[in-house]
Amino acid sequence: MRGDVKKGPLDPRLPAYSRAARGFLVLSGVVVLVQTGLIVAFAWLLTHALVSAIGGAPLAEVAPVAAAALGVVVLRATLIALAERIAAGAAARASLQLRTALTAAIRRLGPGRLAERSPAALAVTAGHGLESLDPYFGRYLPQLVATAIATPLLVLTMLIVDPLSGITVIITLPLIPIFMVLIGLATRAVQRRQYATLGRLATRFADTVGGLGTLKIFGRQHRAADSIETVTRDYKRETMTVLRVSFLSGFALEFLASISVALIAVTIGFRLLAGEMPLEIGLFILLLAPEAFLPVRQVGTQFHAAAEGVAATDDIFSVLDAAAALAAPAAAAAPAGPARELRLDAVTVPRGGRRIGPVDLAVRSGEVVLLEGPSGAGKSSIIDALLGFADHEGAIRVDGRVVPDARAAIAWAGQRPALVSGTVEENVALGDVEPDAALVAACLAAAQASDIPGSLVLGAGGAGLSGGQAQRVAVARALYRRRRGSAGFLVLDEPSSALDAATEAALWRSLRAEADAGAGVLLVSHRASARSLADRVVPVPLPAVSEVGA
Repeated sequence: MRGDVKKGPLDPRLPAYSRAARGFLVLSGVVVLVQTGLIVAFAWLLTHALVSAIGGAPLAEVAPVAAAALGVVVLRATLIALAERIAAGAAARASLQLRTALTAAIRRLGPGRLAERSPAALAVTAGHGLESLDPYFGRYLPQLVATAIATPLLVLTMLIVDPLSGITVIITLPLIPIFMVLIGLATRAVQRRQYATLGRLATRFADTVGGLGTLKIFGRQHRAADSIETVTRDYKRETMTVLRVSFLSGFALEFLASISVALIAVTIGFRLLAGEMPLEIGLFILLLAPEAFLPVRQVGTQFHAAAEGVAATDDIFSVLDAAAALAAPAAAAAPAGPARELRLDAVTVPRGGRRIGPVDLAVRSGEVVLLEGPSGAGKSSIIDALLGFADHEGAIRVDGRVVPDARAAIAWAGQRPALVSGTVEENVALGDVEPDAALVAACLAAAQASDIPGSLVLGAGGAGLSGGQAQRVAVARALYRRRRGSAGFLVLDEPSSALDAATEAALWRSLRAEADAGAGVLLVSHRASARSLADRVVPVPLPAVSEVGA
């Protein structure tokens, strides 16, 4: 799927990415069809009861018809309540499915392809953005279905009963969609600006909090606070603009619908006075006319309530489309668990207008291979390709089998520890359904982190640990995954960059012991001491000058 999909009122990517949305649309269509039949039945029963009463019919004759009309009202109210409950459940399921798909897409894209996206903006999309789909499902989509089904059926009924009134509706009805499109374009523009401002506010706040220590040192914290205040004012202004457009558009749509119904009512009144129309037909048409305009009018009204969800879907689907474009090729996936050999054959990685590589290397069980090169050579980019986080050319093989990436066979610790809120033990055993406390302690000891209590509770991003401590916990997590049998290889990117010489030497001894125990270790390090650990050294040269900017 592509991000340039031509979108109508309903984005076709929504049912494609969410099974709950498909089922909800079908069920909504059935409910609307039944409701339309009830609307026609109520109008006919009420008309018959009123005309009979006006004509002097006895109460015994009018009462059953009136009771039937009342029963239709109760049934319709029950259907409305049921439809709202269905919409709420569908919204929850669709949001869960989209959130799951979004999380999987982010994991599939990896940090390399997500580098241009703000993590805070992605968090807003996954949180607030998906929550804003509730009115989109609960209000907008049902009205859209009602417009597609109920309005044509009601107009057809009017056309059969009274052709002149039906033609009048057919002529006046398109005025509402025309104005709705014009107003919708304005609404979508201001809503997108508001949603973009919210993302900018989240990004600015996250960046400020992350760099608060540096800002304090240089005395720039007040300027950062002023910047956040400015963006907050922009968000308030955009929100008020959205509300203003919503109120004005609601008034315009109501006015057009009222004028159209009034035109039909006046026409019927003159025809009744002239004796050209029976009273029963006139009342029936008058009861149906507002119902024919109601779905179209409500689509315009509910579009404003759902506009934030519409804006959020653009961001959600842009990530899902990017991940879908990276669908795994025909090559087989890497086998999970222990493997004997990991190989890269002439692997090159395009990155920032240059080509990194080609790199040839092999890591076998029981050995340590050092990937070495000057800063900027692209060692981390080669690791990203190995993990499926970056596009690459050449072949990645696990036990001789070509795979799109070797992530399933790898226990990895990157330059950024990427710890989460929770205890140290939970971070080390992350993803394990039944964590092994003894193994967690052993892995912390092997990573030279035995001084860090496993029960220590960390904040967001591993807050509560120093850089070196967080690095060692990340290495312990990789060791835990390897020792649990989930991976055959350790891939460690600069695991000792924040460690002192003594701790680094102890860590190297642990990695050597891990290799001797059967693990294959691929190590990226600038430290000269890493050479003493390695069985082989694979250089990654800087790209040639002619390749830069190519």
